[in-house]
Amino acid sequence: MELQLTWIALAASLLMALGGACMFIFAVRKDYFRDVEEAKFHMFWADLEEPGEPARGQNTEEGNGRGNPR
Repeated sequence: MELQLTWIALAASLLMALGGACMFIFAVRKDYFRDVEEAKFHMFWADLEEPGEPARGQNTEEGNGRGNPR
């Protein structure tokens, strides 16, 4: 019985590794890793915003649905 569980665990780990490799190949082919540094700068600029200020680059004119034009 113990040997059977070992083979099941081995098969499950190999299937998970194969699934991870497939997801990685899919992401590379879909160009998801094109600009990975951009997320860092989005977080940085979000920290510098004043509370209540619209996010950097957002439209602040009337009619934008926010109700607080500059």
